[in-house]
Amino acid sequence: MLPRSGDVIHVTKAASVQFAAPMLFRVIRVHDWPTYEGWIWLDGYELNSAGDAVERRSIFVQVSGLRAVGKAPDPRARNGRQPGVVSGTISRGVRTNR
Repeated sequence: MLPRSGDVIHVTKAASVQFAAPMLFRVIRVHDWPTYEGWIWLDGYELNSAGDAVERRSIFVQVSGLRAVGKAPDPRARNGRQPGVVSGTISRGVRTNR
């Protein structure tokens, strides 16, 4: 599956020989540029071990060599919750948050 904006991926030599030293990468955008089958151009940020962005990069990689580390939040959800789902419990007609 293609990564999407906000995803954090582990990029290694399996994605392209240029990544002999693995890196974490937060995707900004997946380009729709024509490429070889199974390859994509990604814009994003190289992350350090603390998860901070250290360099903006464009990389050319094989989709099959990418490993997801973290998924972007669902844009339909608010505050990490699915739409229409109420958190907390209902007790005697009064909603309480725990």
